[in-house]
Amino acid sequence: MNLDSSRDRALGRGVFALIPQADSVTATDRAEAALAALRTVPVHVGVLQAAVVLLEEAERVDQDAARAATTATTVELLKAAIAQASDDG
Repeated sequence: MNLDSSRDRALGRGVFALIPQADSVTATDRAEAALAALRTVPVHVGVLQAAVVLLEEAERVDQDAARAATTATTVELLKAAIAQASDDG
């Protein structure tokens, strides 16, 4: 086992522990906690681009203001990550 994969798994477990898991917690609450907990995680740019497309559509049709705002924030962060990957690459 290499050190990087051990560290990444430990990081993933730590982040997971910060995200509320109770049945009474909404998906929006869990997403907000995940966004607050994460800083940088290596992800293929194509995954980010696909997520942006899906989330922009969800934001467009969403009737829940809190969920739409969380979706918009997620889209902004994903677009920033895509731009950074483009600048770094």
